[in-house]
Amino acid sequence: MKTLKRAGALALAACLACALAACAPFEKCGFAGCPGDAQITADVRALFDHHPELGPSGLLSVQTLDGVVYLYGVVDTDLVREEAESIALQGRGVKKVVNSLGVTNAR
Repeated sequence: MKTLKRAGALALAACLACALAACAPFEKCGFAGCPGDAQITADVRALFDHHPELGPSGLLSVQTLDGVVYLYGVVDTDLVREEAESIALQGRGVKKVVNSLGVTNAR
């Protein structure tokens, strides 16, 4: 029982540490985002527009917070998922890409 409680406490501590780390950009820049975030998002979307293999642009969502680009949506294959991340990294001002794209494996 002690081990179970200890494991639960460690899991809770890990979750809180991650949540607090995610809050840091909000404290730094506010909910509107940091200066330049909107331009980074626009640049990444423009890069995606030049790559039709990524699928319809409405299926991919791009958000930027403190220079970190977050990708959401669904693509057809793992290769396309990796390509989207690689393309996003080419954007001016991108510090990092968090790739949360799902894969349908339709092709």
